[in-house]
Amino acid sequence: MAFRDVNARRHIGLQQLSSLASTGRTFLGPMKSHKFIVDEITNQSTLICSAVRLIESLDLTSAGGQLLNETIQAQNKEFKTGLSTLLFLVGAWSNAVVECLQQNVPVPAIVSVMSEGLNSCCERVQCLQIPIQDVKKELCSCQVRPKASESNTGQVGCDGLTNPWNLLCFQRDASATEEVIPVNSCSHQGDDCNFNKFLVSPLAGFGSVASVVKAVGDRSSSALSGSGGTASSCITRKLTHSRHFSTPGKSHFSRHLSGPSADLGGCCGLGHLAMALSRGNQTGVKLLQSIAAYQQERAECSGSSQINIAEIVTCCVLGLPEGYSCVSPGFVTLVSPEQVAVIKHFAGKPLRIVLMDGDLTEQYRHLGFNRPRNVRTILEHPSPQGSSTGDVWLSRMSDILMSFEVNLVLVKGNVCKNFMERCIASRILVIGGVARDVLCAFGTATGAQAVSYLSQLNASCVGNGAWAELWEPSDGRAVDLGELVPARISAGGLALLTAVLTTALPGKVQLIEDQFWTLLYRLHHALKDGKVFPGGGAVELLCLSHIQALAEQPGWPGNDRAVRWLPSPWLAEYKSIVLQALARGWEQYLSVVLCNTAKAGSELEASASVDNHLQKAAACGSASAYILEEFRRGGVFRGSSDPFLNQVTDLKVCDNVAAKTEAWRRALDLVLLVLQTDAEIITGPRRNEILNSPVSSEFMFL
Repeated sequence: MAFRDVNARRHIGLQQLSSLASTGRTFLGPMKSHKFIVDEITNQSTLICSAVRLIESLDLTSAGGQLLNETIQAQNKEFKTGLSTLLFLVGAWSNAVVECLQQNVPVPAIVSVMSEGLNSCCERVQCLQIPIQDVKKELCSCQVRPKASESNTGQVGCDGLTNPWNLLCFQRDASATEEVIPVNSCSHQGDDCNFNKFLVSPLAGFGSVASVVKAVGDRSSSALSGSGGTASSCITRKLTHSRHFSTPGKSHFSRHLSGPSADLGGCCGLGHLAMALSRGNQTGVKLLQSIAAYQQERAECSGSSQINIAEIVTCCVLGLPEGYSCVSPGFVTLVSPEQVAVIKHFAGKPLRIVLMDGDLTEQYRHLGFNRPRNVRTILEHPSPQGSSTGDVWLSRMSDILMSFEVNLVLVKGNVCKNFMERCIASRILVIGGVARDVLCAFGTATGAQAVSYLSQLNASCVGNGAWAELWEPSDGRAVDLGELVPARISAGGLALLTAVLTTALPGKVQLIEDQFWTLLYRLHHALKDGKVFPGGGAVELLCLSHIQALAEQPGWPGNDRAVRWLPSPWLAEYKSIVLQALARGWEQYLSVVLCNTAKAGSELEASASVDNHLQKAAACGSASAYILEEFRRGGVFRGSSDPFLNQVTDLKVCDNVAAKTEAWRRALDLVLLVLQTDAEIITGPRRNEILNSPVSSEFMFL
């Protein structure tokens, strides 16, 4: 058996990580570039903008690729965000570690110094955290936009149209007229809206309900009507703003974005927070506005002020323009044309519902099921003469549903095709692939109890009060989408909302769904953390400044926290080299962000801009104070050579605290894991070949 220490020669594992991570370079930063993934079997293209979808599409045959995939999946499962940062830093720090190895830095020194350096960064950036109750104050600071006569483009109000952030901040303009605009509040009292009210109900910042689809025969649309809801307020405030704003009901932008009765931002800060987390995804903000308004009304009874993700599902409808995306109460799903006839038959009628926690197939057995040992089953149920066992099972299951007068069956897993056809003939609606949260919501609303097999069904397991109908867009137009048709299933008191995502391009279905869930989880984690980071590279700039300062110090601050078994003088010998390598990862991160957001024409120009900010931060005396001041002025990295691009990309963004710091830690942990296990053991006949080959000096024979 031969053992090759790859770290001493080629560092194959780190090179694999660097190569795989480079594929997601364009996903970094607030302004992402999309990629086309082509299926080799069907030749169909899918548009993606997510590190998860990219990793899923790559051929990860190497051990490093498998570890990278598991790391990305773990981050996605917990946060649904921070994936692009994780992927990029894995590549940047892999290169940094290789540089350290080429300078003969011992592996224990790399692991110790890099880990301590990142821990120090995580502690240092805590001063940049912005509480969500102060979001509006931080993001809408007194920022004066140039007048129309001073605009570089010469177009009056162009910035107000291309920069959605200004639509929220209500900037002052010398040419504006003064109007009185009602502002939504979280209270009906006459006092001014202040940040203390966010602590009671941060969802109030979204204001009234946006355009929510009303399905045919909708029984619950009153809660989502958008007129005179509980979020309305009699509070008024004088605001001076651009000519692009007018009195309520006359604003073209408001009608286009969120419907006639919508208010995107209100006076409270959550609308600003949602836009800052959205990276300019206005459609997603509109959907979140509707979700938050509905859940806010429910929260008045439950006392909860968080967005409940368990009550939200998505349904992608192909064939409609993206402007038809909306939020619909109940469960919207796609059904076959044969099932449409069953739904029309039950229009306006209450349905008896059954919930299946598993597959509805003959061979299905629940998790943990074990057949008796030493017993061979010849035939579980004797079949009549001339009939097969499959026909017997279909008949028995159909008889059970008919005996309990069941009209609707929701199944978590797959449904037998033959059984589905038999149910359609018997006018029983069966829906497969239903999420567990949806089953729980219907169980609470209808009193149904989930069963694993239809043979377990009894009268107490059947629920009542559900109904089914075809889904219609907000303008009432007929939906003829060919193979699959959207339908809505609901019940009285059902705590469930469906974000109906529409698009006319099949390749964008996965993209718009990923973007919606990412935005939803960003807002969810921001409310859960109670704070956010300034985005656009502000936090990474502070990390870079801090690491460079540590590298220049003669000693290591906080030696008591260093690894005990490493002598301090020996560790200090390599401290500067390793920290500079760690800092190069942050510098590469910032340079790519600047290039992706069109703030720099090349990486050389981006690197010069980063160095310029570092010098200003050092001259200021406090890097954190300098970065926060720059963020209040409109962002740390500004000043594109193209005025139009400067208007489009000059959008204040925020990042999640826990998701970002955890992405850093996971990226470094993966790199250090591969570093410490980057070796190759070869057994079998190849041993003799290696022994006689010119590269035998690279191997240790055991």
